[in-house]
Amino acid sequence: MPTLHQISKKSKRRRKNHVCSVKKLQSCPQKKGIVTKLRIVSPKKPNSARRKVARVKLSNKFVITARIIGQGHNLQAYSHVLVRGGRANDLPGVRYSMIKGALDFG
Repeated sequence: MPTLHQISKKSKRRRKNHVCSVKKLQSCPQKKGIVTKLRIVSPKKPNSARRKVARVKLSNKFVITARIIGQGHNLQAYSHVLVRGGRANDLPGVRYSMIKGALDFG
């Protein structure tokens, strides 16, 4: 049984705060953005490919890197896209992906 001193010294347990990995969406499920640059990057080891990504300026003025999903795309600079959360496991720094069939991304 703990003594009064031990009880007073021990503070209550604090709940850990949830850290959001997609902060730039600002608690929205999707955000609209404009493509500023298209790039091809190579994934981390042990994968080998040429993954298509784009720099996107969101409607809230944040600039992010988003993954282009699927085979083939019609994107170019200044295309309007819809971005959602969801990281690419083998691409460092890519935490967002585009929604195909929405806006200019067909």
